[in-house]
Amino acid sequence: MAASKNNAGSASSSSKFEVFLSFRGKDTRTNFTDHLYHALLDAGIHTFRDNEELLMGKKLVPELIDAIEQSRISIPIFSENYASSKWCLNELTKIFECKNTTGQVVLPIFYIIEPSAVRNQTGSYSEAFERHQTCYDYTTVQKWKEALREVGSLKG
Repeated sequence: MAASKNNAGSASSSSKFEVFLSFRGKDTRTNFTDHLYHALLDAGIHTFRDNEELLMGKKLVPELIDAIEQSRISIPIFSENYASSKWCLNELTKIFECKNTTGQVVLPIFYIIEPSAVRNQTGSYSEAFERHQTCYDYTTVQKWKEALREVGSLKG
């Protein structure tokens, strides 16, 4: 993931983001997330979001990891299909790690989904994990579930 070319700058190690947005593009990119992103920029808040040019791979790219680590606040936007994306779950795992190691502030948003569905992995989240368990190792899936449980328990 790379930061948008406009006011967000780039995700280089010299950048410092105030906010990192984690979201499932097909659910919220062109509506809620876009409005939130522009409102943050208009308020002068240096915000990271991907620019739809994500190169698919198994691991989070270094720029994405740097953006998460350098952000003071992370905002995961949980939506119906968030848990179906390994990218979203990997981002959330890194966000959860930063929350616990550096005290990063995490402000979850529950977009047309109940917090309990995220926290308890029910509904579409349960279905996503049924698929993930056939494709990914036990440890990875458990890390994703733990991150969802913990971050899903935060007041949104």
